[in-house]
Amino acid sequence: MNEPYFLTEAAGEKVPIILSSPHSGVEFPDELKAHFRPELAAQPDDTDWFVNQLYNFAPELGITMIHAKYSRWVIDLNRDPHSKPLYNDGRIITELVPKTDFFGSEIYVDKKHVPDDAEIERRTENYYKPYYRKIESLLRERIGEFRQVLLWDAHSIRRFVPTIQSEPFPDMILGDNDGKSASGEIIEIALSNLRKGKYGVNHNSPFKGGNITRSFGRPENKIYALQLEMSKTNYMNDDELTFNEEKANEVRNVLRPVFENLIEYLNQV
Repeated sequence: MNEPYFLTEAAGEKVPIILSSPHSGVEFPDELKAHFRPELAAQPDDTDWFVNQLYNFAPELGITMIHAKYSRWVIDLNRDPHSKPLYNDGRIITELVPKTDFFGSEIYVDKKHVPDDAEIERRTENYYKPYYRKIESLLRERIGEFRQVLLWDAHSIRRFVPTIQSEPFPDMILGDNDGKSASGEIIEIALSNLRKGKYGVNHNSPFKGGNITRSFGRPENKIYALQLEMSKTNYMNDDELTFNEEKANEVRNVLRPVFENLIEYLNQV
């Protein structure tokens, strides 16, 4: 079976950062394509559109990138494998294998295609676990070379999702699971550099980092993890469907120095 992710190797000398984009996948496995409502699956709404394209500068900095092949509607790579809720504040939280989109719309053609426990387990084995195993492998490889490593989990979201919160989201939200997934120094470098740009930056609110950040961030072992959520309108047209290169370059001008400063710090220790 082909791997359920795409890997972009670092161009040139590697650095101690791995970049993950678990929600930018748009494909559906052949055996599942007919199960989803075609008018929705043609453009799955909950996709972190073009995030891997936004970070296209990362490999030239020496960063290896991994991003999902399949839509998060097949299986959500940033959810707890047992669908344990990440938040308890009343917001909509789609499951490991979602039945609806963020707006509550049914995504399957009919009830018979809604996955049962056996199908959820099959998808977990085929699509979820390989992504986690690859991240673990990349982190082990880097920690062996550099003694410490950072996993940067990259996300985007609609500017306004009323089923999550009643107000529009800020431009950017840095999540570190309330300081549990990264050291104070790493967090400060990321936050201070993000805030040098024109964008509003929240910290751990309303997102603290999903299952990837919470699973891999082990500061006591010099393995750090941060999640950056950002509003799609930062780098897309206001329709939140079309990539906007000019806006994307403005975001890149903020992100690139963040990584350059993190690389410098990680290489010092």
